[in-house]
Amino acid sequence: MRQTFKRSFDELRNIVAMTEHFFADQGVDPSLRNVVDLAIEELFVNMVKYNTESAEDILLELDLQDHGVKVSLTDSDVERFDPRDIGPVDVEAPLADRSPGGLGLYLVLKMVDSIHYEYRDRQSKITFVAYGKRTDV
Repeated sequence: MRQTFKRSFDELRNIVAMTEHFFADQGVDPSLRNVVDLAIEELFVNMVKYNTESAEDILLELDLQDHGVKVSLTDSDVERFDPRDIGPVDVEAPLADRSPGGLGLYLVLKMVDSIHYEYRDRQSKITFVAYGKRTDV
């Protein structure tokens, strides 16, 4: 399943509707929904918030992968930003000693089972996989 979304936070409700439809149609373990929705939301919001030089829509693709979901978000006409390159987040440090930012991406990297990044011709593509079990087997 693939769909493009405008560069707007208002699109988040449409993205959630897309994942809900995909999970129901494909018989994906519903316990994966929170991980998938949260990871998509964090990555999409970062693309909208930080890739301000682009007016292009963001492509979201959902596919079955073994007993899970493979998700790709593609952002066009943007600079390179690999979320795997974020610095370490010291979650044990007191709040007053922490630098703002990075916690959402840190959580995504911890929650998903794998993440891959591609950048070519000013196109940034982030793909992650979250595994669970099929409910229709």
